[in-house]
Amino acid sequence: MKHAVVILAAGKGKRMRSKTPKVLHPLLGRPMLAYPVAAAKESGAERVVVVVGHGAEAVKEALKDAEVVFVHQEKPLGTAHALAQAEPVLAGFEGAVVVTSGDTPRLRPETIRALVGALEAAGGRGMAMLTLELKDPTGYGRVVRGEDGRVARIVEEKDAGPVERAIREVNSGVYAFDPSVWRLLPEVKNENAQGEYYLPDLVALYLREGLPVAAVPAEDPSELLGANDRAQLAAIEQAMLDELRGRWMREGVRMHLPETIYLEPDVELAPDVVLEPGVVLKGRTAIGEGARIGAYSVIADSKIAAGAEVRPHSVLEGARLEPGAVAGPFARLRPGAVLEAGAFVGNFVEVKNTRLGQGVKAGHLAYLGDAEVGEGTNIGAGVITANYDGERKHRTKIGRRAFIGSNSVLIAPVEVGDEGFVAGGSAINQDVPAGALAIARAKQKNLEGWVWRRRGRYPEKAEVRE
Repeated sequence: MKHAVVILAAGKGKRMRSKTPKVLHPLLGRPMLAYPVAAAKESGAERVVVVVGHGAEAVKEALKDAEVVFVHQEKPLGTAHALAQAEPVLAGFEGAVVVTSGDTPRLRPETIRALVGALEAAGGRGMAMLTLELKDPTGYGRVVRGEDGRVARIVEEKDAGPVERAIREVNSGVYAFDPSVWRLLPEVKNENAQGEYYLPDLVALYLREGLPVAAVPAEDPSELLGANDRAQLAAIEQAMLDELRGRWMREGVRMHLPETIYLEPDVELAPDVVLEPGVVLKGRTAIGEGARIGAYSVIADSKIAAGAEVRPHSVLEGARLEPGAVAGPFARLRPGAVLEAGAFVGNFVEVKNTRLGQGVKAGHLAYLGDAEVGEGTNIGAGVITANYDGERKHRTKIGRRAFIGSNSVLIAPVEVGDEGFVAGGSAINQDVPAGALAIARAKQKNLEGWVWRRRGRYPEKAEVRE
C-alpha cells in the first residue's frame, strides 16, 4: 500500500529553554528533525511533508537539501490542526497518510512500514496507531481500551483522571490514516484543557463511522520516545551512541573504553581500527584497516588510510592521511591537508591546504599553509610558510629532499628547488635554486661587556675589552 508521511515539526519546545527550534537541536551532528525525515524516505514514502511553525525559516534552511514539502501552521492549535495544513499538498493522494513527530528521532523505517501494513490488513480502511507500554507514562496520552480489548479512546494526561493516569499503555503519536481523515478532521473539537485540536480525537470519529482502529504495539518501545527537554535529548543520543559503538565493535573495531568514544552516523570504520579513549569522530570521516587513533583526538570529514596513525590530542578537519602517515601528538590538520605515505607531522604542527610528499618530516612547532612539499624533505622546528599578504593567499613550493632549517620563514609566493637548503633563522622571499644554500639573516655582532656597563657593575676578575 503506498503511503505519504507528514512530520509535525511546528512546536516551540519551551522545555528546551533555547532560542533554537526544538526539532533543530542536534543529535550526533544532525538536526533532530533529519532523522524522522530520513526514516520516512527509507520507508518508501511517495511524499514527505513537514509542518513547520516556530522558527520555520531556520527549519527550512536546515533541511533545504532534504527534498521535502514544507507547509506552515500559523498558530499552534494542536496536532489535528497541524495535520490539516498538509491537506492541500496531499489532495488527490489515495494512499495511507502516516503522521509522526519531528521529535521522535529513533523511529525506524520498518516501524512506519509495519503501521502501513496494519492499515492494509484492514482493507486499507480506518486508522492504525503505534502504542507502547512505559513504567513511567508521565507526559503521554493514555490508550483506553473497552471491555472487548479494542481501542476506545485516547486521553491526554492533562485531561485524564486518576484511573486513566494509572494506565501504562500510551499513545506514541505515530498514526496511519486512510484518505477519509481529511473528511473527519474538521469534526475534531478543542474541548479540552488546552483548547487545542488533538489527533487522538480521531479515534472516536473513526469508530463512530464503523471504521477499524488498530493498535500496533511497538517492537522496540525505545524508538518511539520523544525528546521534550534536554535530559531526554541526552538520553536518546546516548542510546544512539551505544547502538553505533556496538555495531562497529561487532564489525571488528577495537574501542578502548567505548563509553568515552563519540562518533556520528556517517563515520565509516574498517576492521582492526583502534580507537583510544576520548576519541571524537564526526561527519563523513572514513578510517582504514589497522589505523590507530590516539586518545582525545578529534577528527571531522577526514580520510585516514589503512595503517596510518593519529597520535593523541590531534585535531583533523577535511584532511587525508595516506598509508603509513603519522600525525601528532598535538597536531592540527585543517581542510586540504594531505600527508602522503610515510609523512610525519608532530607536536604543535599545523597544516592547511598543503600536500606533504612521501616521507616528509615536520617534527614540531611549524605552520605549513598553502604549500606543496616534495618527498623526503625535512621541515625544522619553528618553520612558517607565510602565505597571506594581507589581501590574498599565495603558495609555497618546496622540492624533493630539501632541508628547511629551524625558525625559517618562507614568504610566499616562493619556491625552494630539489635538495635546496635553507639555513636556520632565514627569511626567504626569493626562489632558492635546486641544490643551493640560502641564508637570509643579519650578521651576528657581539658587544662585549654591554650588560655589565649598562648595570654599572662588573664581576670580579672580569676581562672586558673596550
